[in-house]
Amino acid sequence: MKFYNEPAKQIPVHAEVDVLVVGSGPSGLGAAVTAARAGVSVLLLERYGCFGGVISQVGVEGFAWYRHSGTIEAGGLVFELEDTAMKFGGSSPEPQSDSQALDAEMFKYVCDKIVEDAGIRPLLHTQAVDAIVEDGVIKGIITESKSGRMAIKAKRVIDCSGDADVAALAGAPFTKRENLSWVTPLFHARGVDSERFKKYIYEEMKPTYSDWEGEWGMSTNGKEDDMFSPFLVKPFNQALEAGIIPKEDNVSYGGSYSSITDNGDVTQLNVVFMGDVDCTNVEDLTKSEIKGRQSVLNAMTALRAYAPGFENAKLRNFGMTMGTRESRQIEGHYYMTGKDTMEEGRFEDTIGIFPEFVDGNGVLWVPTTGRYFQIPYRSILPKKVENLLVAGRAISGDLMAHASFRNMSCCVVTGQGAGAAAAISILEDVPTSKVDIKKVQKELERQNVRVF
Repeated sequence: MKFYNEPAKQIPVHAEVDVLVVGSGPSGLGAAVTAARAGVSVLLLERYGCFGGVISQVGVEGFAWYRHSGTIEAGGLVFELEDTAMKFGGSSPEPQSDSQALDAEMFKYVCDKIVEDAGIRPLLHTQAVDAIVEDGVIKGIITESKSGRMAIKAKRVIDCSGDADVAALAGAPFTKRENLSWVTPLFHARGVDSERFKKYIYEEMKPTYSDWEGEWGMSTNGKEDDMFSPFLVKPFNQALEAGIIPKEDNVSYGGSYSSITDNGDVTQLNVVFMGDVDCTNVEDLTKSEIKGRQSVLNAMTALRAYAPGFENAKLRNFGMTMGTRESRQIEGHYYMTGKDTMEEGRFEDTIGIFPEFVDGNGVLWVPTTGRYFQIPYRSILPKKVENLLVAGRAISGDLMAHASFRNMSCCVVTGQGAGAAAAISILEDVPTSKVDIKKVQKELERQNVRVF
């Protein structure tokens, strides 16, 4: 490998704030809004041109598709995001749950309003490229953008990048599995004969959660087996068997969709899965984005051939970027386990609760019985770097715990905990490792978050 020695130079300090949140997906929104409402200054940084993460940028609309009448949740911004989207006409009933499917395009505006109303300083089209660390304490980050190389100084930094980018740059220890979860190029279709497709789904296929177990080997715990699930795999199997679409290594077809609209849209087609992709490697990302678009067109070919109602359908749009599920995970002061998430883990330093919902790594549990686990503050607190917190899917935990806490609404919960902890640590003038967890919990409860 060749190297180039970059000359040292002075760079401007673009901003100085109390709390800097890097990444504006569900965890970043939770962190920024919670910190701002706790009374500190907040800057929310995003590398794309809109806030919202996998919702607005990838097109995942099923924000809380696990929710049923018996589900118990943390609330706070989890409910507020849905309520605000409904207020602006940016949602519709999610087909398999008691929740709202969030319109990916309108959610961009929903985020704008939430960020603006909370008094958060927004900064789009800007990427974190280095961390400013002095004597083991993070002091801010270095960014790159159309405005050039700039510094942002902050008393506390919350990494909500999804990939623990800032934590890695700051020297915090992390792990990354060799065989990472599959990535997905999400897409939406238009021109579908909605009534014919609904008849195919509801009268002919009648899919349930047990179909995931039979077709994909997903293990359920039985209680959800007879419940409706928008599982869609038969057209792809037929197309592969007929040779209409190619069989390829590391590409799998079949999955689910979100909404079927009266005007012929079928949204959040989550039916292409690609393996052997490291989403911290830009070469892998480049190849998967390009290959993914071809695979989406293959999927459309299969649907037109074998899914009634799709005969004249066309691609409405690709997601802005690839949907990714797993990469780095920090080494936190507590390592969450599958036992914690599947056996109602309880912790004195809880920062919020999440229902007993597991989706991934061969397990699919839907929370219908009121069981839930608590998330410990120590799992968002990385080792070796002070005043840095990490929220979202990159927190500390094993493979089965990750199958639960990677979900979007749980990312909001860890973001809320990080935002409250960062704010309280500033107001009390103590480092994040020494923050009074009782005061953090009190602030979260003040903001309508269920902690216990």
